[in-house]
Order: sequence, then structure tokens, then C-alpha cells
Amino acid sequence: MTSSGSSTEPQEFRAAVDAMSTARVRADIEVGPIRPPQRLAPHSYAVGAEVLHPTGEAVPADSDGDAFGRLILLHDPDGDDAWHGTMRLVAYIQADLDAAVASDPLLPEVAWSWLVDALESRSEPFTALGGTVTATTSVRYGDIVGPPRAHQLELRASWTPRSTGLGPHVEAFCEVLAYAAGLPPAGIARLHSLGT
Repeated sequence: MTSSGSSTEPQEFRAAVDAMSTARVRADIEVGPIRPPQRLAPHSYAVGAEVLHPTGEAVPADSDGDAFGRLILLHDPDGDDAWHGTMRLVAYIQADLDAAVASDPLLPEVAWSWLVDALESRSEPFTALGGTVTATTSVRYGDIVGPPRAHQLELRASWTPRSTGLGPHVEAFCEVLAYAAGLPPAGIARLHSLGT
């Protein structure tokens, strides 16, 4: 993950983009650059993240357990009063849920605590954190492929990093994605039922 290196990009922005590539994330989450939005700020960069199957392939969009997200870096050298700085990180995470988890009335509070805890546990300071958590249930009718009912969690958030050291912010984002996907803690494998 590197910036385009264009001479028109401010050094602060290039340093922040380069720092994003220093993030160390778990092997079952694939992170890579994606096309950023063009009109939100003078300079932008984005990474996408997907939870992988044990075989190393991205989870198909119509399967249970699908989880993905994107993290966008916005930079305005003139600063933005709403951001309280010159940079803003914008995160979006979507994950499929099972019915038992989706029906928990505390799900939004728990999901938001994942993000707060993940950010606060890292050494890089931030400010102006805000966002929403939405849990939805969709019911399919007719000839639409997929399970009759599907439950999803969406987390949208943004915050202002206080330095260009963005690697820990990417790590925190991927930690939240892992929680949303229901992955076991890093280094712990799921037990599968054994045939007799």
C-alpha cells in the first residue's frame, strides 16, 4: 500500500499512506488498496479488507459468515473544523450474523465497544470519534437465491488520527472486522466436528 508518490501530494499524506502498509493483521483477513472516493477531500486513499475462507479465498457474497470492510483516509491540508485536524479516517464494516446474535438487543452497544476498545488499546492517539451501528434482518421472497432470512451488522465510523502513524489504526479496524465476523482470537483454531 503506497501512495501514488505524486509531487502534488503533501508529505504528511504520503507518510500516512505509507504508515498504513506497516499494519500487521491476522492471516485470515486480506487487506489491499481499493479505489478511494474522489470528492470528499483533496487527497484520499482507501484499503479494503475481507475475511478469507480457510482455503485462502474470499468468502462468497451469498454465503453465511461474509464479512468485509473499507477504511478511507481523507486529507485536507487546510484542515477541517468538523475533523479537528487535517486527516480523517472513515471506516465501514458489514458482516453476516446468525439469528441468535442478531436478536441480542445489546448488539449495537457491544459492536461499538469493539471499535472503541480496539482504538484505545493502541498507542496512536485519536479524537472526534463518531458513528453508527445498524443491525438488519432481510426476508427473501420468490426466486431470490440465499437463505430465507439474513441478518447483518453494519458499523460506520470516523475519527481523527493525531499523527501520521496509521498502522495501528488499520490494525484496530481489522480487529473489529474479526469480531464482527465471529473469528476466534488470533492463533486459536476453530474445532470442526469429526466424523466417526
